[in-house]
Amino acid sequence: MKVLEAIAPLADVRVEFEVRLDEHVMSLREILQLEPGHVIRLNRSAGENIDILASGALIGSGEVVVIEDMIGVRITDFREEH
Repeated sequence: MKVLEAIAPLADVRVEFEVRLDEHVMSLREILQLEPGHVIRLNRSAGENIDILASGALIGSGEVVVIEDMIGVRITDFREEH
């Protein structure tokens, strides 16, 4: 039985999907000074590998891409659990 056939009954279950771009440590003072439109610099750039998580579990990886004026993620690998 193919994987997609096996999970078909679960197809509409909602799962929290997270793309972890970077972690940034800030002091409470810095956080309180944030305003709408403020930019927080990260240590990642377009083309770098990032983690993709579902409900907190690592399920694959991807890379940051820039599409016109937006940022996105190109999925490069999915992990298969046996």
